Parts: sequence; structure tokens; C-alpha cells
Amino acid sequence: MRDIRTLKFLDKFSGLFQKFGVDYPAMRKILQVKLIMDQRRVPTIFSQGAQSKKKKAGDDGNGFLKSLWLYAFFGLLTIPFIVLGENYLFQMSIMFGFVMFIVMTSMISDFSSVLLDIRDKNILHTRPIDKKTISAAKMMHVFIYLFYLTGSIVAIPLIVGLFRHGIIFFLLSIILIILMEAFILVITALIYMLILKFFDGEKLKDIINYVQIGLSFSIMIGYQVLGRSFEFINFHVVLTPKWWQVFIIPMWFGAPYELILNGHFDSFYVLFSILAIVVPIIAFFIYLRLVPAFEKNLQKLATHSVKKEKKRSKLESSFIKMICSGKEEQAFFRFASLMMKNERDFKLKVYPSLGFAIILPFIFLFNSLRDGGFSSISSGKGYLTIYSTMIIIPSVITMLKFSGKYKGAWIYKALPLDHLSPLFKGTLKAFLVRLYLPLHLVLCILFIAIFGVRVIPDLILVFLISAFYSIVCFIILKKVIPFSESFESVGQTESWKIFVLMIPIAIFAVLHYLSTLASFGVYIYIFIMLVANLFLWKKRIRA
Repeated sequence: MRDIRTLKFLDKFSGLFQKFGVDYPAMRKILQVKLIMDQRRVPTIFSQGAQSKKKKAGDDGNGFLKSLWLYAFFGLLTIPFIVLGENYLFQMSIMFGFVMFIVMTSMISDFSSVLLDIRDKNILHTRPIDKKTISAAKMMHVFIYLFYLTGSIVAIPLIVGLFRHGIIFFLLSIILIILMEAFILVITALIYMLILKFFDGEKLKDIINYVQIGLSFSIMIGYQVLGRSFEFINFHVVLTPKWWQVFIIPMWFGAPYELILNGHFDSFYVLFSILAIVVPIIAFFIYLRLVPAFEKNLQKLATHSVKKEKKRSKLESSFIKMICSGKEEQAFFRFASLMMKNERDFKLKVYPSLGFAIILPFIFLFNSLRDGGFSSISSGKGYLTIYSTMIIIPSVITMLKFSGKYKGAWIYKALPLDHLSPLFKGTLKAFLVRLYLPLHLVLCILFIAIFGVRVIPDLILVFLISAFYSIVCFIILKKVIPFSESFESVGQTESWKIFVLMIPIAIFAVLHYLSTLASFGVYIYIFIMLVANLFLWKKRIRA
């Protein structure tokens, strides 16, 4: 079996593992097999095109390692913050916040399946291998990839920091990044551990899915709060310490720089520095103590329970008949709705973006609030920021072709259909009604509370434009049968189209603004959009 360089480096620390009661030779052999098997796994960030080329070329290299260049490119974005000056708390908090955002999202999308893997019980627990060794192999498996991932992001910025701020800055950064890695890994495991304790079966799998979505959601909120903890006054960054800033974890890792490099020994910096060192270490030892219980509760994922099927109400059936023409389209509408509701992989990859879409308009409104106050917002046209939510439409429509049960797509060819237009129409309408409309209604309630009832016509217009825009995206993007491809092929094959499709959103927003300048302009725009929607939905959706 081919040896791996990472394991040769890990051999130097074999004595440390043995002190903790880990059978290092057995752990090493397990890791060797896992790392070789990982060559078959394509990371979420990798493209389908790259995957197909890999198969054609017979390349057996690790796809994750070959994708690190993209993470390295992301890391270049942190360089301006490192060379900006010597306000280390601001600079390094932003840097650590950015790194934590990338690492945590990658952890959720690519490595949760490793932490929650229950196949080890059938394969390894039947062998004379200590459970602590199996758990250590699982943890090191994830840590190795997190090391590569984080290293690719921070390598170039830290080299720049070495020349800009000196060797102490460089060494301190390495220590803090290692602590951050341990903290991310342990906290993620502890969250799953807590959920495993109280839930089981199918309900547990749903809860874990929603926690993963919640983690993605909270990461974005936290990053926004971090940036707004600082203020720019006369081109200088100013921080006013507040009690709630103790919950902004990236600031923990920014404080030691102020303490050591700038000699600021205020209680604020001392407390945050202590948290950056002590909390990851304590969390690590807590995890080691709870590993046996974690592995025991992990077996709950193997249990299955059948959900009771809910009967459709007459009101729901009438609504479906009203928006869908023909029984075929109605059937596909119901099918797509069930897939979006029950497909866990789909929810994990799509639902976080829906949460981000709710936040985006208020990020722009928050900036206006700081400039002019609430009265200026409520009387202005800040409601047009709702157009920022439309950026999720092309990406979600792209995701509609993927499914964890994609092998069942043969059924489409077996159906007695002359063409697939009812399938595409039903799926798109299910997306708009089941996913986009609830999001839009939440924003409508919030915007009416802020701007008053005067914006109701504008909000109706935005939804009509969203429906029109969905058809435009469908026409431009590659037409693939819904839920017929594997999630492993999610990638960047059409990323340039998605980027180009952002341009019409700005055009729609500008036209909307211009319509508000004329009497009844919004109502005329609504009529135009109604006619355009009727035409496109009837004439332009074809297989």
C-alpha cells in the first residue's frame, strides 16, 4: 500500500499519541486507508468538469489537495489587512474571521460526514482495536485536511506578515492558528455530540441538518457583527469595548497581537488573550473525555423510522390546481416540493443561502441607519435593497438538478410524456412557491413594518420580477432534468453564467427606481411584468 508524506511527518509525534493511550501503529494504518480512499471523494468546491476530466485521464490524485489553489486565492484577500498598519486587533480579527468563515463552511460541507461516519463500527469495531484509537484516527483524519485547508489560506499572508511585522508576528500567528483549528474541530464535534444525546433516528438526521444550516447562518451574522465592532474616525480604526464582544471569537485571536507586539495590557486585551489560549485547550480535553459517549450515541444514526404521511388539505390542492396547468404539472409540482422538503443534502446546500438572502437587505439598511437614522430610512426608498435577495435565484435553480437519490432519475424516461415541459414548469413553480415565496413574505412583513403600507405595490412588483427572472435564468442556464445528477458533481461549470446573471438584477432595480418617479409608474411596471410572465411561462419553457 502506497505510503503518504503526511503520515511520515506524523510519525515524529508517535510518542505523544502513545502517552494518551492511542495505539499509534493501528491509528496510522487506519489513517493510511482513509486518506487513500479519500482520493475517490470530490470536495464540494470542485467542479464537475474537473471530475470528468479526472476520470478520463485515469488520474488517481487527491481531488481535495488539487483544489487548494482556490483556497490559496481566497487567502490573498487577507493580505491588505495584514499590511494595513499596526492596529493588530482590527487587522487580525478580520483575518481570523475570514479564515474561520472559510474553514467552518468547508467543515460543514465536506467534513461533517467524516465526523458522523458510522461505518467504522462494522469494519473496525469487530477487530481488536481500542475505541480510543479509532476515535483518534477519525479526529486526525479531519485535522489533517483542516491543516492543508488552513495552510493553503494563510501561507502566503503569513509570509507577507513575516516581512512586514517580523518573526514574533509569524510564530505567534502559527500558534494561534493551531489553537483556532483545534477550537473549530472540537466545537463542531461537541455540538453534534449534544444533539446526538437528545435525539435519535430520522429526527436526529433532520436536526443535524438544521444545525449545519444554523452554523452557516450564524457564521455570516458573526462576520457582519465583527466588522461593525470597529468604527473609522478620521481614517483611524477605533474600538469601543462592549461586553457582548466577548462572544465574537475572532477577536479572541486578534487580542494577543496587541498584548505582545504593541504592549497593550488593558484588561480587555488580557481577557481575550486568555480566552484564545484556554478555551481551545479546555474544549479539547472535554472532547477527549466525552469521545466514548459520542461514539456510542453516534450509532443512533443507524436507526430508521417512518414518518407519517400528512394528507393534503383541500385548500392546498385547490391552490396547486390554480397555479399549475394540467395534472402532469401538478404531479411534478408535488414531487419537487417533497424533494426540496425531504432531501437532506439539498437542504444543506440550499437553505443556508436562503437565510443569507434574508440578511442581505438589512446589511445595506444598517449602513443607511448609521448615516441618517431610522426616520430617513422609513421615508426613503431603502426597500429596493430587497433586490439583493434575488442573487440566490440562479444558484438555487442550478442546484435543482442535483439529488442524493439521482440514480432514480431513470423514471423520467419511463413516464408517458411527449415532452418534459410539465416537469420543468412544476419544479420551477415549486421552487418559487415553497422556497422563495416564504422568504419574500417574511421580508414583506419586515419591510411593511419599516416603510409602511405604501411599499405593498413595490413588494408585489418585486415578486413578479423574481418569477420573470427565474425563467430568464432557466433559459440561459443549462437545461438538465431536475434531481438527476449527483451532488458530488456540484461545481463551477456554469459559475460564469451565474455571475453574468447578477447583472439583470441591477437593471431591474434601476427600472423599479425609475418607475417610482412617475405617477402610477409602479402599477404600469406591474402590468408589464404580468404580461411578460404569462408569455414566458407559457411559451419559453421547453425541454
